[in-house]
Amino acid sequence: MANKAVIAGASGLIGSELLQFLLQSQQYNEVLALVRSELPLKHKKLVQLVVNFDQLDQYQASINGHALFCCLGSTRSKTPNLSVYRKIDHDYPLKLAQLAKQNKIPHYHLVSAIGANSKSGNFYTKLKGETEDDIQQVGVRSLHIYQPSLLTGDRKEFRLAEKIASVAMKVIDPLLMGPFQKYRSIPAKTVAQAMYRQSLNTEEGVFVHPSNHIKQLA
Repeated sequence: MANKAVIAGASGLIGSELLQFLLQSQQYNEVLALVRSELPLKHKKLVQLVVNFDQLDQYQASINGHALFCCLGSTRSKTPNLSVYRKIDHDYPLKLAQLAKQNKIPHYHLVSAIGANSKSGNFYTKLKGETEDDIQQVGVRSLHIYQPSLLTGDRKEFRLAEKIASVAMKVIDPLLMGPFQKYRSIPAKTVAQAMYRQSLNTEEGVFVHPSNHIKQLA
C-alpha cells in the first residue's frame, strides 16, 4: 500500500512516538512532517516542511495523502499568552482539518484530552472541547479524536508538576476502577500506536476514544 501521512507536532511526546511508527510502517511510503524548525532526524521516507502555522494556506498543495495526524498542543507554563495558546490548541488543528477536507484527505486524527468539554468552566478542558466540536463540523470522512489522561514517557523538557503526578499515578492507577479507569495514566507510545492502527481502519464517521479505549485500540 503506497500511502502518504502528514503529521503536525512530530517533536512532542506523542508526535515523536507516532513519527517512528509511521516511518517503520509498510503501509506508508512517505511521511510529511509539518515543523517550525527541522527535526534532527533523517529517514528515506521523511520529508520535513518548515511552515509558519499562522499561514497554513500557503502549504495547501503539499498537505495531501491518506491521513493527517495532529499532535499539536502546549501548556500554560510554556505559553502563558492565552491567545497564542488558543492558536496552538484550537486554530491550527482546525485549519489543518479544513485543509484535509479541501484536499480530500480521508483520515484526520486529533490528540485532545480526557474531560474535553466545550461547556466546562476549566479553560483547558473547555478549549479542548471547543476544538473537538469545531473540527467535527468540518466533515472529514473519518475523524478520530483521542482523549488521553496523564501522559507518561520521556519528555525532552523537564516538567516538575508532571513528574510528580506521574509518580503519584503509579499508586493511584490501580485504584481507578470501573468508569474511573479512563483517568489512569497512559504511555504516549500507546496513544501513538492506537493512532497509527486506526489510520489503517476503513470505517467512516466520527470516533472519540477516551483513555481506557485507546489502550484497547493499541
